[in-house]
Amino acid sequence: MINALVRVVYRLAHWGLRLLWFIRRPETTGALVAVWCEGRILLVKNSYRPQLTLPGGYVKAREDRRTTAARELREEVGIQVQPKRLVHAYHGTHLFEHRKDTLDIYEVEVDEEPKVRVDDREVVLAEFHSPDEALGLEIVPHLEEYLARRMGRAAT
Repeated sequence: MINALVRVVYRLAHWGLRLLWFIRRPETTGALVAVWCEGRILLVKNSYRPQLTLPGGYVKAREDRRTTAARELREEVGIQVQPKRLVHAYHGTHLFEHRKDTLDIYEVEVDEEPKVRVDDREVVLAEFHSPDEALGLEIVPHLEEYLARRMGRAAT
């Protein structure tokens, strides 16, 4: 019951942010982590957005992007990775949700599928998919471009 209420709060807050972004048209900066295991990538579903994405979030003041990526990976799915293990794989900017959103995606390859933990509040799902499966799902634009580039395809 508490988790359901928290998810409603997240959705309302995100709706409010999108309204603010519609008015102000800001620039945002974030960092995501592509966790790869045996050719499959970990995707997450946030409670407040219809698209799947990668674990990640906004860069805090005076925090470098690689540190952001490692922190968000730990917070969102419970996977601990030293920032220095993350390899930069993508930098791009898209107009998304009424804002100019610039993201960096870092990769980490793991030997065995890690046990993921979601809070069922902000993140409600975390599962591995092949790149082809992921491209067939509703995903955020940065992730679509990253996967298309990685697979040697043009983004749609």
